[in-house]
Amino acid sequence: MNPQFKKGVLELCVLVLLDKKDCYGYEMVDEISKSISISEGTIYPLLRRLKKDKMVISYIKESQDGPPRKYYQITDLGKEKKEELVAEWDKFSTGVNNIVHEKLMNNLGDIEDE
Repeated sequence: MNPQFKKGVLELCVLVLLDKKDCYGYEMVDEISKSISISEGTIYPLLRRLKKDKMVISYIKESQDGPPRKYYQITDLGKEKKEELVAEWDKFSTGVNNIVHEKLMNNLGDIEDE
């Protein structure tokens, strides 16, 4: 997948996941990777920025599987941002899909006319 596409939607994906439940970094990578191919290194700079911008907070939680983990939790400001991004995404993706499918339908019409 085009890296620019991923970069633009990764913040949205992280905020949506954190709105469902608190997660640690690798857990987010694992969850997002089920739908979009990303590497572990892409998520941590984003989490640092979201924390700096007060969209998320972090806390340490003991783990039964090893060392303590840093969990991230969405803030009220993060929830507001998530809602904005979801609305933008819905509008944007609908517009792109309309263009793509209109072009596809036009191409099919051209084939039928031949």
